[in-house]
Amino acid sequence: MSADTSKRSSLPILLMIGFLVLGLIMYMAILGWRGVQLIAAGTPTGIGVGLGVLILPVLGAWMIYSTLSAGLWHQRLAAAAGEQGRDLDVSGLPRRPSGRLERDAADALFDQVRAEWEADPDDWCNTYRIARAYDYAGDRTRARQMMKTAVAQYRSSDPERR
Repeated sequence: MSADTSKRSSLPILLMIGFLVLGLIMYMAILGWRGVQLIAAGTPTGIGVGLGVLILPVLGAWMIYSTLSAGLWHQRLAAAAGEQGRDLDVSGLPRRPSGRLERDAADALFDQVRAEWEADPDDWCNTYRIARAYDYAGDRTRARQMMKTAVAQYRSSDPERR
């Protein structure tokens, strides 16, 4: 797939993300304004509820930032692993009707990738690969943990990536 085709195919996704983030920002602004109005009412209950309501936009902004930041870093790792020819190729593995890998195939893939990771756990690409293998095996919690580790290793491996 060419770079132009890749950019073109990601445009609808980027537009949808932008639309959703814009909607969330508008919602958070309205929520913040309502919090200010409650505080301005001057009653103890209004002030308490208003302060509670003002916390929600801050939490929402943090969630948006952390989710988008993680997604962008995961894409960078996927692209870098692909450039090195080290991305996991699961195209030939058997799948369930739902599209997920069959359990035995996912476990075999995981065992192979785990052996590679154990040989060099400090390599960001090995950590990225085991995170993907955990995901294919259905262990999303460990997959997220390992992906965070892979991002940290990737960022620390080159000062320009920070």
